[in-house]
Amino acid sequence: MKQIILLIVGLLALQQGAAQDFQLNGTIKDNNGVPLESATVYVEKISDSTLVTYGISDREGFFEMEGRTDQEQLNLFVSYAGFKPLRQVITIKPNIALGEIKLEVQDNLLDEVIVVADRAPVTLKKDTLEFNANSFKTRPDANLEELLKKLPGAEVDSDGAITINGKPVSRILVNGKEFFGDDPKIATKNLPKEIIEKLQVVDTKTKAQEFTGESGDSENKTINITIKKDKNKGYFARGTIGGGTDGRYEMSGIGNIFKDNMRTTILAGSNNINSSGFEFDDIYGMMGRSGARAVASGNRSGGITKSETAGANYSNEWSDKYELNGDYYFDRSNTDTRNRTERENILPDTTYYSNSENTSNAINDRHRANARFEVEFDTLTRLSYSPRFNTSKTKSLRSTMANSLDGNRDLVNNTETSSQDDVYNLNFRNEIDFIKRFGSRGAFLRMEVSQNYDNQENDNFYYSESEFFGDDARTEIQDQFIDEDEKEYQYGLEVEQRLVLATDFFMDLAYDFSSSRSTNKRYIYDADASGNYTVLNDSLSSDFEVNTYRHTPNIGFNYDHEAWRINTNVGLLNTILQNENLLNPANFDNTYNNLYLSARVRYELERSKSISVDYRTNANTPSIRQLQPVADRTNPLNIVVGNPALRPAYSHNIGANFRSFNFGAGGGSGIFSSFDLSFTENQVVSVSTIGDDLRRTTTYANVDGAMSAGARIFYTKSSRKEEKEFRYNFTLRGNFSRNVGFTNGTLFNSERFSLSPGVRMTYAIQEVFEVNPSYNLTYNDTRYSINENRNEDFINHRVGFEATTFWPKNVIFGNDISYNYNGNVSPGFQNSSILWNTSLGYQFLDEKATLKLKVYDVLDQVVDTRRIIGDDYIQDTNSLILTQYAMLSFTYKLSNFGGQSGNRRGGPPRRR
Repeated sequence: MKQIILLIVGLLALQQGAAQDFQLNGTIKDNNGVPLESATVYVEKISDSTLVTYGISDREGFFEMEGRTDQEQLNLFVSYAGFKPLRQVITIKPNIALGEIKLEVQDNLLDEVIVVADRAPVTLKKDTLEFNANSFKTRPDANLEELLKKLPGAEVDSDGAITINGKPVSRILVNGKEFFGDDPKIATKNLPKEIIEKLQVVDTKTKAQEFTGESGDSENKTINITIKKDKNKGYFARGTIGGGTDGRYEMSGIGNIFKDNMRTTILAGSNNINSSGFEFDDIYGMMGRSGARAVASGNRSGGITKSETAGANYSNEWSDKYELNGDYYFDRSNTDTRNRTERENILPDTTYYSNSENTSNAINDRHRANARFEVEFDTLTRLSYSPRFNTSKTKSLRSTMANSLDGNRDLVNNTETSSQDDVYNLNFRNEIDFIKRFGSRGAFLRMEVSQNYDNQENDNFYYSESEFFGDDARTEIQDQFIDEDEKEYQYGLEVEQRLVLATDFFMDLAYDFSSSRSTNKRYIYDADASGNYTVLNDSLSSDFEVNTYRHTPNIGFNYDHEAWRINTNVGLLNTILQNENLLNPANFDNTYNNLYLSARVRYELERSKSISVDYRTNANTPSIRQLQPVADRTNPLNIVVGNPALRPAYSHNIGANFRSFNFGAGGGSGIFSSFDLSFTENQVVSVSTIGDDLRRTTTYANVDGAMSAGARIFYTKSSRKEEKEFRYNFTLRGNFSRNVGFTNGTLFNSERFSLSPGVRMTYAIQEVFEVNPSYNLTYNDTRYSINENRNEDFINHRVGFEATTFWPKNVIFGNDISYNYNGNVSPGFQNSSILWNTSLGYQFLDEKATLKLKVYDVLDQVVDTRRIIGDDYIQDTNSLILTQYAMLSFTYKLSNFGGQSGNRRGGPPRRR
């Protein structure tokens, strides 16, 4: 093995031996000597137009790049919107100083200009960052995710979450249309790179903002994928089937049809490895790496799920006036869970212990359908209608055994419960949006009417038997049928009028109204002597209604010009809360007035450097369960009673961030930092009291003083020289929070501080290998105003290593290894583990087919215990989780675009 590695290194060294490094700089100006910021400069091989390096000019028009090539001469291109692109041949030497490069204003040679300018690898426009897909070399069968990893400033983590220049990507569009709903992973894992022409990164906007031209959410990004014209007619599909040890299996498939403005997607799948089934990965498949890591780090939902899914999406546009987008999705899940919990409850003057074992099985069928229909009557008027429909039906069986012990660990009570639930949920929502623009300066009128209906019906056969020991020894039995129906009707109206006060300066007059009526009918019937549930339990039954009305009149002033973007809104936040118990006289009616304020200031120092500050307020009404003043005894050891006198929580949120990115040096470097602070008045918290029999009674109250703050610094740098890529990033996060609550009726507060530095590196040689080592440390410190002996600090560590090799040809070998150390696990529980997932795949049939063997948790060390530390308890839990298995799978891909089948080497000749 050692000799093979030495041979590979030697061959790579010989391959690179004739290449030389070079540095290139200059200044881009117009004919009048004015610097041109954000001009794209790139260098290509003369022989085959392969991209060598590229850069972007700064505010002074200066650019600097470095690269590596074995060529004596290269083509240099300079591109800037509105000017003729420039091309010249440069001779390679270590240092190349080009001085001033002047561009001429664009003339009528549009065809030549468009063809050459489109080949620029990166283009910066006013609100758009655009990448040319052909400029970034990937493996021939790469998908969108692999392409994203090659883009400067783009990061894709192990969960598939995407950030561009430090900002999260919330949507991915294909030719301006959503690709199967709002899950970006379906697009990133399934769209082949070969059909992609450009990727455009813009601020995330609503459909209304897109039409009116308003500014979007600069803190979230949307990627629009432009399909190549010769690829916009055809299909591509992919399917996988696999079987493994312990009865594990997977089956999934997805097919896409493109025809100009029409797109249809169909998908289906089934598996029992806790996977959605549509996040295709040539290396790890549906192994669920993120889920495994969550298990290892102690953050998981637990259980083993068998899922079956199917869905379809359709999008089309007619005559530039009518547009339809709709999708339907069905999923069935069958989940088994098992948990064993040991908990130490810490009160102001004593401590007691509780233990429980829970098992459950839940079968859930869910249907989801969405549609959006738009009509543009003319270029200034648009009407859209968006219905959404969701329904689910769940059957579950649950059983629990629990007990409580005093400070001397003497048994005080125990209980056994079982329940059989049939739950039906229905949600239906309608939105009608009308927009009328006035002229081209930005004035408009927008009206939106919305309606939302939620209905939940729950039939629960519940049985519990509880024993209490000591002086008041007794046995309590609950044998009941619980018939609970909960409904919510919501209506909303939004009216906004934008007036133009001056160029780029606007005044917005707006009024938002929403009303909500929530009803909860909970009728509990005790079993009679014959075992029939006919006896109504008046003390536990309720018929409760909550009405909420919210009025928000406000006025805003907005300035959006070049470097400055200022948005302010101020108004009244009026909330009317009415509660009524129709079975028992317990009514409440009150009005709350708060200041509504939203302000954001963003200053762009340069095209890729900005700073922003924002402030906003909000009010949240309590839930109907927190308001309902009737006892819920479905947990005999924790009786819950709502409080109808609760006030809405009123929150203040302050945020600031700074971002700077440099596209030079054949890659890019950037630093991103952010800070946020929030504090809440009248926060709703639980208030629990413990009786002598260690039975807990919980209600709710409003408290002041809760706050949280966080700061983050992220630095990234990447460089590419021909086939080689090196990237690293450093992250430092700090968080502080103050929680206010009650323990056994006594008010207290706790303060938590955490500091988490982390580093991740990538080194890759194209089509040979890629390695990704990483390390994260998290320091935690917690302090309590009571029970100071509970104060603690601990450190968690995580070391990760991902390695993928693509040699020899058509063989893909991947390893994902992580070591986790948890510093807060109690004695007797395992506090560290190594999680190793591996996969070996072979591609054949012109790379259309892949045979893959993968092993989840090679060392069988996934930890199924975790510790949770709350404000007044310490809890250790052991759960049923997915454990080691091996699986052999087969994947087949097929495609046909413009009459030509996919998987061809190379591609169409590059245009000049």
